[in-house]
Amino acid sequence: MTTTTASPTRRHVLPWSALLALGTAVFITSLTETLPAGVLPQMSSSLGVSSGAAGQTVTVYATGTALTAIPLAAATAGVRRKPLLLIAMAVFLVANTLTAAASTYAVLLVSRFLAGVAAGLAWAILAGYARRIAPAGQEGRAIAIAMTGIPLALSLGVPAGTLIGQQIGWRVSFVAVSVITLAVLGWITFSVPAVSRPTTTAQEAKPTTLQTLRAPGVTAIMVVVVTFVLGHTVIYAYIAPYLWHAGLGTAADAILLAFGIACLISIWYTGRHIDGRPRGLALTAATLFTLATAAFAATTAQAVVWVAAVAWGLGWGAAPTLLQTAAGHAGTRRSPAIADTAQAILVTLWNAAMALGGIIGGLLLQRVDVTADATAAAVLGVLSLAVIALARHHAFAPTGQDTP
Repeated sequence: MTTTTASPTRRHVLPWSALLALGTAVFITSLTETLPAGVLPQMSSSLGVSSGAAGQTVTVYATGTALTAIPLAAATAGVRRKPLLLIAMAVFLVANTLTAAASTYAVLLVSRFLAGVAAGLAWAILAGYARRIAPAGQEGRAIAIAMTGIPLALSLGVPAGTLIGQQIGWRVSFVAVSVITLAVLGWITFSVPAVSRPTTTAQEAKPTTLQTLRAPGVTAIMVVVVTFVLGHTVIYAYIAPYLWHAGLGTAADAILLAFGIACLISIWYTGRHIDGRPRGLALTAATLFTLATAAFAATTAQAVVWVAAVAWGLGWGAAPTLLQTAAGHAGTRRSPAIADTAQAILVTLWNAAMALGGIIGGLLLQRVDVTADATAAAVLGVLSLAVIALARHHAFAPTGQDTP
């Protein structure tokens, strides 16, 4: 079983420096995934390819993560967590720097795939790491702090990177990420405590995907991952055309900023209460998301769109923390190795759902109409809500309990 030596202080006080270091790692890996979307014209012009081809750098990154997160997590199940995290971030640094220096489209694709692989391994480690170094009973709050990097990357990081790319050059945006990554490597080295991973049997050390999914609650949580992330991506990837249709195209930046602020409020509130009532928070998040997307589908009245965007942010902002915490808790009831494999499965499904959401959303936009994406998102929201409501015995249970 996994063991961590906790000091008397850490039993009661969150290790803020360590958690913020992990959160910054989440931030830069999340930012780098979607950063090309903001600098596509500059990238395509520089490399002599179409904007569509340049846009595949986002797909390649997600593919690298989705294809390798589970096998890498299984292969490294017995490796000490801190050295493994440092290696993953070091590979990410090299790959991202190669992206900034890429002189050809082929090199760019290879570097993006490698960055996605490194990020996938890091994501499979980070939530479990935050959980292990947290005081007993505050594991969910620790994960919330670490996962704050995701909404920060979407609401602040991508716009900042886009501005840098437009004013100075797209390569400078990636250089800036590499500089931050170098600083994070030092921060993790000196601030994040080591956690050992002794295991009792070879089976415990490397649980299979099937063994992990058989753990009570894990499959239900993964279904929610797919439906929630798929629903979010279907609408988020094509929100700009929808806003233009609603007569709010020129206000898109302000609406997305309101969405981002709502995400931050949601993750703050979730972090404070998740250890005591995760199921209630999950039900609330899915309900807010479903109502918001249903409102998008029902009307383009501008006042409604603004309110729905805020409700969407309040629902979606909680999702990374809720899902990571639920998966970790459900897996830990069997073994720490099961918990790590559950996180790897979550990362894989998350990125696969993002890639599929982009495809489905595009097809609906082209073949139906601009509100079809919102309708599909609302349907997927209803499915998420149903699974959360029905999986009442094991999934989304309070910390330290098998049932609510």
